[in-house]
Amino acid sequence: MVRKAKRTQPKKRKRITRKTARKKPGLLRRLLRLVVLLVGISIGLGLPWVIWLDVQVRNEFEGRKWDVPSRVYARPLSLYAGQQLSRDALLFELEAAGYRQANRASEPGMFSARGGDFEINRRGFVFEDGPQPALRFSLRIGAEAVTSIQSSSGSGDMGLVRLDPAEIASIYPLHDEDRTLVALGDVPELLVTGLQAVEDRQFKHHHGVVLRGIARALVANLKAGRAVQGGSTLTQQLVKNYFLSNERTLVRKVNEAIMAVLLEVHYDKAEILEAYVNEVFLGQQGKHAIHGFGRASEFYFDRPLRDLESQQVALLVGMVRGASFYNPRRNPQRARQRRDQVLDIFADTGLLSIAEVKKAKRRPLGVTAQTRSGTSRYPAFLDLVRRQLHRDYRAEDLSNEGLKIFTTLAPSAQEYAQRALTGGLLDLQQRGLPKDLQAALVLADVASGEVRALVGDRVQGRNGFNRALDARRQIGSVIKPLVYLAALEHSGDYNLLTPVRDEPVSLRQPDGSLWSPANYDKKSHGELALLDALVNSYNQATVKLGLNVGVANIIRKIKQLGVDAEVPAVPATLLGAVELTPIEVTQIFQSLAAGGYTSPLRSVTAVLTPRGELLSRYPLRMMPLDNREAIAVLNYALTRVVEDGTAKNLHGLLGNDTVIAGKTGTTNERRDSWFVGYTRDRVAVSWVGLDDNRPAGVTGSNAAMRVWAGLFRQLPIEPIDLDMPDGAGYLWVNKQQRALTDPACPDAVQIPFINGSEPDRQTRCMQKKQDRDKKSLWRKWFEDKD
Repeated sequence: MVRKAKRTQPKKRKRITRKTARKKPGLLRRLLRLVVLLVGISIGLGLPWVIWLDVQVRNEFEGRKWDVPSRVYARPLSLYAGQQLSRDALLFELEAAGYRQANRASEPGMFSARGGDFEINRRGFVFEDGPQPALRFSLRIGAEAVTSIQSSSGSGDMGLVRLDPAEIASIYPLHDEDRTLVALGDVPELLVTGLQAVEDRQFKHHHGVVLRGIARALVANLKAGRAVQGGSTLTQQLVKNYFLSNERTLVRKVNEAIMAVLLEVHYDKAEILEAYVNEVFLGQQGKHAIHGFGRASEFYFDRPLRDLESQQVALLVGMVRGASFYNPRRNPQRARQRRDQVLDIFADTGLLSIAEVKKAKRRPLGVTAQTRSGTSRYPAFLDLVRRQLHRDYRAEDLSNEGLKIFTTLAPSAQEYAQRALTGGLLDLQQRGLPKDLQAALVLADVASGEVRALVGDRVQGRNGFNRALDARRQIGSVIKPLVYLAALEHSGDYNLLTPVRDEPVSLRQPDGSLWSPANYDKKSHGELALLDALVNSYNQATVKLGLNVGVANIIRKIKQLGVDAEVPAVPATLLGAVELTPIEVTQIFQSLAAGGYTSPLRSVTAVLTPRGELLSRYPLRMMPLDNREAIAVLNYALTRVVEDGTAKNLHGLLGNDTVIAGKTGTTNERRDSWFVGYTRDRVAVSWVGLDDNRPAGVTGSNAAMRVWAGLFRQLPIEPIDLDMPDGAGYLWVNKQQRALTDPACPDAVQIPFINGSEPDRQTRCMQKKQDRDKKSLWRKWFEDKD
């Protein structure tokens, strides 16, 4: 019994031991199966996700194309000895172009001014005809003109110097990102190495992520209970900015790390760094985000990235950590502390010496008070630019391709025009005219047709209804010069002394009503010279003359002078019942001011690619008109309008007696006021009225002419050229007798005539003088014989 017990007991223990041994392997296998299952699930779910991320990275990065806004520039100011230019105008041009005044023009983009003596350090710039380097020169202005230009290098007088133009606007893409693309080779070495020293010292060695940094950030986030810190490399920052949102979540962080590794797998460090330099967010201008160091350099310092100094590079690198927090315009003290901290890092890493850092810390931030780019101060002019460019470019090309658009705008003239219009309307309000008057003003170069200034609203910078381009209003008496021009072209029948009748006229209209125009003074003046009818703007005489030459001829004349508009073929057209815009009226009178050479008004001269390659050039196109002799005679007549006629108060408003051609215009019930005037080199048109076309109590001389004069008081004025072309010339005449006379005779005046159209009779005074001259010649001949 005992032996059996001893046999059975070990068997039980043996069974228990085997059973226990069998359980342990089963548990390990189950754990292993669970791990394999989890890994399989992770691979099954994660691998497609990684593959999808990889596709996204390669598609986006390989086909990367930033939408870059186009830059719109004013015309470059050309400086030369003898040029008419005031000190105030030059100061404004320099300010508009972003130049900074200092005691000494030691750096590009700076100038000094002492009285009329200027020293200017021009920035290097890619003009439409090629690049020009930085240039330092001195200039002297005296008596409202440039008297000398000298090179600061001591090479003597300089013939002509161009200033780099003001950037007046940008045409932005839909997402409102503003950037200037730069190649890595054009980035200062200090910025490339300094960026890595401050933001990612392991950039050259890691593969997209640094696990130590991620671990450090993970610990900080766990302690805070939320995402408060990132351990991002430059590659991760690029991924976040380029591919992902700014939300701080674990999923986004995992995606960021995976995509950073994928980016490093496919692309080299130089490509990644160049993309980062152009993508990083560095500020905000209104609704436009400033991206990339290239644009940030222009935005904060108004200079190209390649021209930055060490302390400026340090400021931009420091702003990567927080562009709004370290905004140097809003938080200059905080920005300076951050800049100096970055400079210390530059010293610690051997990028700068201690002496260089100390010197850099003593320098001010050097940030411009305000940027000269962004939302345009000149929306009406920019509207004209867009319309002219849309003939050749799609809207998306203008906003996405980073084009450089060179325009004809003269910033000083534009500023003067806006002042004249705004101030002129306030003056009219004080004179009892409606306070809600609106106006438009267009200024163009006579010879080239280049628009120098364009104002479409009384409020500067307001972007809305552009009256200069879109206010289609009746032009009133402004059309009358075309009636008289059509008559003068028939030189066998008309000259400036030809008698016309200013008397009542009644015409039956298509609706059966009678049209009976009256003169402004409600009087008829009988028979008078054609010249006097135009000078005094008599309606009845103009209608009779216009009916003789034909309304159809007037309509053709409008088209010949460069305006393709719907003009009704009715007698009322002769008195300006024609709806045109201020820009169209300017086109008509540019042709007259240029002596019969029509140049289509233009606001754009050239378009360049971002690299400075010429895409389009818009050259001067000049089309000569027939009968230039008649235009020259008409121009003389329009100077008499200013001397003796409806615009005779203009000289008083200007404060000088320079010879100017001009014409007033008033429409029915004094709804519209027009004035067009031109000098040797400038033609301008002003309009004043109410937007709803109510009677406004305005006339050509009491409103629009005052605005015009307000502009030209601020501009140098050259008298109009009244020399006659071949085929016409001046003769001495007696206007009352409509006969040729001698300069020594009473009431003798010089008036131009087309050859063959001059009076065929002489005054008795002239005849007597000729007889005396003949007798004197006869005596002299016989005395010589004796």
